[in-house]
Amino acid sequence: MRQYLLAVQFDESAPPEPEEEVRAMMARTGKVTDEMKAAGSWVFVGGLQHSDASTVVRPANGQTAITDGPFAETKEQLGGFWVIQVEDLDQALAWAEKCASACGQPIEVRPFDDGSRRR
Repeated sequence: MRQYLLAVQFDESAPPEPEEEVRAMMARTGKVTDEMKAAGSWVFVGGLQHSDASTVVRPANGQTAITDGPFAETKEQLGGFWVIQVEDLDQALAWAEKCASACGQPIEVRPFDDGSRRR
């Protein structure tokens, strides 16, 4: 079994969705999460606040610098994620398809480093 991150890529420059659409999307993603739990694939799920709520801590010359805002200035940011545990990439991609359909956003699928691949 391997763990994968299913990362929701959210376009923060797009106008906000109407509240009723947000509620419907949350209901759809909740159903997918429930399916993951029933299948034994679910590990964790989390939604994130807008990137302007973030703080970045960077190492610099033996010290750290703390700045407000996202790590990278880009219109697409990480909006939320699922952590799943499945047999292989094909199963992870099948869950990612369901997640993308449920939330209406692109999903980046990335395996966790199990220590077998070193740089």
